[in-house]
Amino acid sequence: RDFCLSRGLGDVYKRQAKNSVDGVYSADPKKDPNAKKYTHLTYMDLLNKGLQVMDSTATSMCMDNDMELMVFNMNEKDNIVKAMKGEKIGTIINKEEK
Repeated sequence: RDFCLSRGLGDVYKRQAKNSVDGVYSADPKKDPNAKKYTHLTYMDLLNKGLQVMDSTATSMCMDNDMELMVFNMNEKDNIVKAMKGEKIGTIINKEEK
């Protein structure tokens, strides 16, 4: 479980740092003005829609271990505190449909 967490979060962190976005989008919001930001996705959504949050192995491992992820902009002031308080920022990824 720790392995899939570190692998999955490493992928998410690298992509977030590279793109500086505040969640998961349907397309690159810097290139596509019609890109839709998702507030919730399931792991199957990531796989079926081909969203490049993390590689498919990490996605499957997180799904199999029933881990919930929050993808958000870590560079925005107070976002880590907001995430820890459970405020709705970024995109939540888990196994369940909401």
